[in-house]
Amino acid sequence: MSAMVEVEARALATAGARKAAEAGQYLTFVLGGEAYAIGILAIKEIIEYHALTEVPMMPACVRGVINLRGAVVPVVDLQARFGRKSGEVTKRTCIVIVEVAARDERQVIGVVVDAVSEVLDIEAAAIEPAPSFGAGIRTDFIHGMGKVRGKFVILLDVDRVLSLDDLGAMSGAFGATGD
Repeated sequence: MSAMVEVEARALATAGARKAAEAGQYLTFVLGGEAYAIGILAIKEIIEYHALTEVPMMPACVRGVINLRGAVVPVVDLQARFGRKSGEVTKRTCIVIVEVAARDERQVIGVVVDAVSEVLDIEAAAIEPAPSFGAGIRTDFIHGMGKVRGKFVILLDVDRVLSLDDLGAMSGAFGATGD
């Protein structure tokens, strides 16, 4: 009987940790005029957009690679990843460096965004489930919809959006980077 209680306690602790992880801090940014956010724990840094090295035979959403302190980091255009036309590079365009789960290791990837907005605390009660339609991107890419100041911010599931399995060709070209 104690083994059963232990299993139930672990399940409750895991569910509690998952619920606590839903609330938290998010980096918000603009992409194609819409507000998006990524959990701050996945963010490594934000850098100015600069010239990329193009790599032949990469998926269309992979703009190229950058040298980040000696590491080769692929850079993904989120607009193209969502099946949209790439936005123009402006002085506010930047690259958000994120760390995602890639099989049994972590992968560092850059994502191009139109502009970074702010870091927001979003409580779990202010996060609604992903809609089944209408967001203009795959629903499995959406962790939830955060209600902020009377508007919705699309909370991305960065591990799914930047899945190496989905991006296919990227996995053969880049190994895990660690810095």
